[in-house]
Amino acid sequence: MSTTNIDKLCVDTIRTLCMDAVQAANSGHPGTPMAMAPVVYCLWQRLLNYDPAEPRWANRDRFVLSAGHASTLLYSTLHLAGVKAVEPGHGNPGGLGVELDDLKHFRQLGSRCPGHPEYGFTAGVETTTGPLGNGAATSVGMAIASRWLAARFNQPGFALFDYSVYSLLGDGCMMEGIGAEAASLAGHLKLSNLCWIYDSNRITIEGNTSLAFSEDVATRFFGYGWNVTRVGDANDLPLLEKAFKTFKATTDRPTLIIVDSHIAWGAPNKQDTHGAHGEPLGEEEIKLAKRAYGWPENEKFLVPDGVREHFQQQLGARGAAARAAWNTVFAAYKKAHPELAASLESLLAGELPAGWESSLPVFAADPKGLATRESSGQVLNEVAKSVPWLIGGSADLAPSTKTRLTFKEAGDFASGNCGGRNLHFGVREHAMAAIVNGLTLSGLKAYGSGFMVFSDYARGAIRLSALMEIPAIHIFTHDSINVGEDGPTHQPVEHLAALRAIPHLLVIRPADANEVSEAWRVILRLKHQPVALILSRQALPTLDRTHYAPASGLAQGAYVLAEAPGGKPAVLLIGTGSEVPLCLEAYERLKAEGIPARVISMPSWELFERQPKAYQDSVLPPEAQARVAVEAGSPMGWHKYARCCGEVIAMNGFGASAPMKELRKKFGFTVERVIEAAKRQLAAH
Repeated sequence: MSTTNIDKLCVDTIRTLCMDAVQAANSGHPGTPMAMAPVVYCLWQRLLNYDPAEPRWANRDRFVLSAGHASTLLYSTLHLAGVKAVEPGHGNPGGLGVELDDLKHFRQLGSRCPGHPEYGFTAGVETTTGPLGNGAATSVGMAIASRWLAARFNQPGFALFDYSVYSLLGDGCMMEGIGAEAASLAGHLKLSNLCWIYDSNRITIEGNTSLAFSEDVATRFFGYGWNVTRVGDANDLPLLEKAFKTFKATTDRPTLIIVDSHIAWGAPNKQDTHGAHGEPLGEEEIKLAKRAYGWPENEKFLVPDGVREHFQQQLGARGAAARAAWNTVFAAYKKAHPELAASLESLLAGELPAGWESSLPVFAADPKGLATRESSGQVLNEVAKSVPWLIGGSADLAPSTKTRLTFKEAGDFASGNCGGRNLHFGVREHAMAAIVNGLTLSGLKAYGSGFMVFSDYARGAIRLSALMEIPAIHIFTHDSINVGEDGPTHQPVEHLAALRAIPHLLVIRPADANEVSEAWRVILRLKHQPVALILSRQALPTLDRTHYAPASGLAQGAYVLAEAPGGKPAVLLIGTGSEVPLCLEAYERLKAEGIPARVISMPSWELFERQPKAYQDSVLPPEAQARVAVEAGSPMGWHKYARCCGEVIAMNGFGASAPMKELRKKFGFTVERVIEAAKRQLAAH
């Protein structure tokens, strides 16, 4: 069979598998997969440095389907390429990550082909995509990681890291703000290892893009500092290959390849916009399409002889040779640079350097104390010296979030210094969180930071880090009305509740410097869970741990900080963060009045919920009915711990612009109010 014929056969196999999968599910998006099949085929077969037998190989090129609704395009390619399932959760280890049967059960329960690609569920999926623009922004994190790993580990004669990152986007990705944020930063950083492929089909759910989108995308990306090239016909394999080679030859900027396509056409030259989003083509339209391809009209999920073999002869053979060569280089590298090699092996295994915990500081008792953002900055700088791949930054707020690494070796990541560990994301919260996801997916310990009220802007990417179960670190400071004069626009109220509502996100709000240190002990040990670390702007007393319980109790999520005489409390005072000192002062005054109280520091609901019931009951005894919970945020969820009859001192509206002390008095975060609530509880129970 001629090269042209086998190429066409492979492309049409991808197309028909996509059509058949969507039709079998009676759900999905056939248009983009059919239109972009030649593009993905050309990239994977002719350019991608990727070994299907080891889809986790460290120096593999990454392909991110930002247009996640076109998931059948990726699944069909993974199947035909023979991408192996290499670990539990990715199918049957040793078999294919995507079996033909999975495609036949697209969007059905248990299939490895869900509606949108899910990381950790399907082998070969580099990141979870679907919310438009997030995949593209995550790919920027992956490209930064490639540059950072090269700067950190490559040595003369040992080019361990030089991988490229590709992402396929649609018009929706171009419209979403996160896409613009990420593209702007990528251009600024001159990430020449990043290639975005823009499927310019001029169709969205509502119809033609002319309804709401008329900008010149090429000019926009020129303005971002990108190299821009165009392929006028998505079916032109030679021109596509030339465009990809132009990207590989570009060394001073990222590349955007604009590919013009017609979406979801069945009969030749027939445009079918309904196939773009959410509707199968229908049996008759599929037959027309297959007839146009010269395909057996009544065959479903047909993979002709020679297609899988062709993928193995090109992609498979090229990838196997590249990985084997890399393994040979790494074996020699281990002998020449044993310490760097050991560090890299720890990074790739998700482990931490031996002895890193000894760098966690212990803070002396101090009534004046520190803001937890300040103590966190100190802890971060100490542990970062022991964990060389801990990197991150802020959305233009490092002086306020205290997340800058200040030791001499840290440096700033920039186009001319890719080994720097301080990232400057600019005022781009959503892109920042997605880029942190991309860095984390690349094996780094990565963090992003901002004011807590702006967690709203980053929420989409934070949710994806939780869905992917990756240990991304999201740091938020200025955590309550205590922000003061900046007023309600900058005072978070509902944000703690909103973050706690995200499944599998660990939220930690420490009460003093030593709880902060213990929080970082928990955070850096995480392997399969992201965290939101919530920190104060104002100083909080550093508690005397010879008088109160040790801060190590943070690891259990909640612990008895101050106990009633004889361990028999009449009332429970439960607090988090800046409200714990209020509870302690109330406790001391109640004790002076002969009223036995117990103070519970509860920095993390999620950690507490995973403790055995016996431990939970030892902290919150079921028989202890008199309870007061105190938190300068929404009361939502607190009655689970305060009980239905307990009292919750919280915010029931927005804050105001005034000095902090006035606000605390106005909204009732005072020792007097805690004592009054405790006495009401005692009277009621």
